[in-house]
Formats: sequence, structure tokens, C-alpha cells
Amino acid sequence: MVNFWTLLKPPILALAPMAGVTDTAFRQMCKNGGADVVYNEFVSAEALVRDNKKTKEMLSYADMERPIVCQIFGHEGARLAEASKIVAEFGFDGVDINFGCPAYKVVKNGGGVSLMRDPARCAEIIAKVCEASPIPVSIKLRASISVGKKIMEKVDCPDECGLGAATALDILEKIKDLPVAAVMLHARTYEQPFDGEPQWQMVAEARKIYGGVLLANGGITTGQKAREVLAETGADGLGIARGAWGRPWIFQEIKNYLATSEISQKSRQEIIATMLEHAKLALTHGGEYGLIELRKHLGWYVKGWPNTSALRSKLVQIKTLAELKNILAQI
Repeated sequence: MVNFWTLLKPPILALAPMAGVTDTAFRQMCKNGGADVVYNEFVSAEALVRDNKKTKEMLSYADMERPIVCQIFGHEGARLAEASKIVAEFGFDGVDINFGCPAYKVVKNGGGVSLMRDPARCAEIIAKVCEASPIPVSIKLRASISVGKKIMEKVDCPDECGLGAATALDILEKIKDLPVAAVMLHARTYEQPFDGEPQWQMVAEARKIYGGVLLANGGITTGQKAREVLAETGADGLGIARGAWGRPWIFQEIKNYLATSEISQKSRQEIIATMLEHAKLALTHGGEYGLIELRKHLGWYVKGWPNTSALRSKLVQIKTLAELKNILAQI
């Protein structure tokens, strides 16, 4: 097995997996924008094993995206292990197990961050996948999860699923002897999924336990923040998620800042050119549906522009590339 993670030069900048966002068109844009590694939007292990056509269609990618990691989610070790083999058959460079997703549809079935409540079970799942997978295995964690009213109301967890509060450190202690190639740690808790200052000290503590490739994730939107997080955590790299919305070039922007301390900005014409490039990729890989999926990205690209509201209302209704070109030509 070739562990591509060990071949990458730190700091590694990865496009973190985001449901409904990190499709092949956006991944290619981010790869062109300097991303070292890209993750696809997560897919259900159960659906893969059941040979679900729509799910398998989500596994399409372009060769230029390499190294590319497929993230899978579920709550049964045997299913996740079998899914990892399928991912390898599709030619992915790595497979990632989701232990960090706070989305209701995942958590309510005992998957994602809900699994973190039982570190021993997490370790069993990871061990099974590591044993079965012919490609490097990585995991995505959150800083912690409590057993508060919010989680108990929302989750109908299987009886065998533990109900204890836990942190990422509890899980890393359990798996430190397993061949896990990389860990992406979102430094926010389940209770604060996307808001508030991440707990970077948690990543620094994780560095003391886990010896593989460690990526810090959460609220990294500038080169300055990237430098601060790398210094504070000792991480090998960063996972960029929402910071790449409307800015697929953020990876190169961060690299430039780390090297020169200079802040670079895209001109409006450069952004328009990027939007058109993204639209062409979306159309090529997804047809009319690809352009519909693109609409949210277009809104992110023009965030902060004059008359943004009126412009966004036009962009979110486009159905053809010609319509998009016409709107952008009027700016």
C-alpha cells in the first residue's frame, strides 16, 4: 500500500469534505487553486454496499484531482469495512471515516459525531476498516460531544451505542496503535458545529497522542489565521471548508502568505473568470443539474459586491451558461 499522505510536504492544505458542496467541479477548482488533497462529499457506506446507483455516481472524479479521498459514513463496522473496498475499486487514493458530521440525518441513525460517544466502538470500527482497506484510512473527528438535552432529543441511537460524553482525545487514545494514516480534527464541538472560536488547544493535545498526519480544521479563512493555527497546534496541515466557499483559490492564497506574509486579493474580473471556469466544469460533469448545483457557489463568489442581493437573485435562477455570461457581462 502506498500511503500518499507521507509523500506530501507540510503544511498540507486539504479541501475538507462538505455535503452538497465538494462535487467534482468544485474539487477541480480547488485543486487548481492550490489544494494539496481534496475530499469528496461524504457517501453512505450502507448505500455503497447495497450498490445504490445514485450513490456510486457520486464517486466520479477527474484524474487531476489526485490525491483524492472518499469519505464514508455509517455506524456498522462491517458495512464501513466493505464500503472501503468499494472505494478502493473506484481508484480513490484514500478512504476517510466520518466521526464528525453534526447533520441530523446522519446523527439520528447513530453515525457521524454520534459515534464519538463510544470511543471503544469507534476504535473497533476503525480497526475493521484498517484491516479491510487496501488504501490508506483516515478519520474526521470533532473536538467533543456531550450528553446534553440536545443530543438526547435528536438521536435514536442503537442500544449498543454508548451514551457517554467524549472528546477527540478519548478516541485518539484508543486508536494510537492502529495504522490510521491521517486525522482531520474539527476543533469545534457538536454543540457549536460552525460557530464560535475553535478549541485549538484540543488539536495541540491531539498532536501529543497521535503520530500520523494531523490536520486542523475549523474557521480558517485567511493566511493570517492559517499561520496562527499551525503555530498554535503543531498540526501537519489544515482542512479548509467554508473558507473555500466562493474562494477556491484560498489554498494558494494561504501558501503565498505563509511564504511571503503578503496578502493577495483577486480582482473582480479575475473572480468573474473563475466563475465562468467553474460553470463550464459544472456543465461538463453535471449537465443542467450541474448548473443548478452551481447556483449556491455563484452566490458565494459575489458576497460583498455592490447590490449583492439583486445580483444573487439573478444568479440563483440561471439555467444555462449563456444566461450566466449575460448576467456577468452587465457587471
